Amino acid sequence: MTKAAEPNFETTLLVRDTCLCLHVQRAARALARSFDDALKPAGLTSGQFSLLMSLNRPAPPNVGSVAALLAMDRTTLTANLKPLQRQGYVISETDPDDRRSRLLRLTDAGRQALSIAVPIWKRHHAAIETTLQNPDTLRGELDALSGRVIQSDR
Repeated sequence: MTKAAEPNFETTLLVRDTCLCLHVQRAARALARSFDDALKPAGLTSGQFSLLMSLNRPAPPNVGSVAALLAMDRTTLTANLKPLQRQGYVISETDPDDRRSRLLRLTDAGRQALSIAVPIWKRHHAAIETTLQNPDTLRGELDALSGRVIQSDR
């Protein structure tokens, strides 16, 4: 087996300047910090807000569907649910149609937390969108990169 050449500094600069993964990660971290700061008065992080919103539906979803929507593995989702369960925002219950599956239900306290957070999110989100040339195009490109097929959950 031949030894691979160590990358030179020009390669480092190429990756820094062109790597889509790096650019998306950097933007995601900056956006998350920005929304974390904005949502602080509601007592939620941006991740908690997204998770609670994913549960805000007419029928409680199962763990697998929420994990898929949020592009998380089930273990990570479970870890992220624990603080929200301790705060009384979410409960996990056995699916009556499949006893092996768990359903996630947003509680009244969780809905109250969202009722405080949503106006904050709307203002902050609108302010960020004004800085973008075409937010709809960006959303579409990010959805394409994530491989997510947009489906209605009505």
